[in-house]
Amino acid sequence: MARYRGPRIKVCRSLGTILPGLTNSPTLDRPYPPGQHGMRRRGKTSDYKVRMVEKQKLRMHFGVLEAQFRRYVVEATRRKGPSGRNLITDLESRLDNIVWRLGLAPTIPAARQMVVHGHITVDGHRVDRPSFSVKSGQEIALMARSLNKPFIQQALEASTSRVRPSYLELDPAKATGKMISVPQAEDLPFEVNTQAVIEFYSQQI
Repeated sequence: MARYRGPRIKVCRSLGTILPGLTNSPTLDRPYPPGQHGMRRRGKTSDYKVRMVEKQKLRMHFGVLEAQFRRYVVEATRRKGPSGRNLITDLESRLDNIVWRLGLAPTIPAARQMVVHGHITVDGHRVDRPSFSVKSGQEIALMARSLNKPFIQQALEASTSRVRPSYLELDPAKATGKMISVPQAEDLPFEVNTQAVIEFYSQQI
């Protein structure tokens, strides 16, 4: 299965919420499911659908494929502590998410492209793997050769007005950021029932 490249607002409408990592649109102009009968769809929602929707929120927001997302869930359940909180910590620590959260890209897909194209370094070493897990204390920076590119300059200018989570700090003048603490479940920029996500996979792992 390839990575999703279709209409992003359509995904947000089907899930009933804006996913800030997927689109920079602030609100849903049509807050109902897409399709001819979207406004008239009613009925009781099954427990399975509730869990699936919560899972899809996380998966689509972070742009993770199903098999990879399941591995994140498996790892989260193996570690000590609440599995849901472990899962959010792992996902929030992804390099593409960190680049986006620092304000260096408008969306996670855009941040992923920056990473893959070799514009990002971690502790001075170029990293081109979006799933790279950033650790507390590590420094994220832009490659020196990338600083003159117009889209990088625009991103740095826009980053000054972005609200960043408490676990990150950014120095726009030096084009560097740092993870100063471990991400927590409360840092997720939208509401999600992490327990429902774990329950979705409980019979599969």
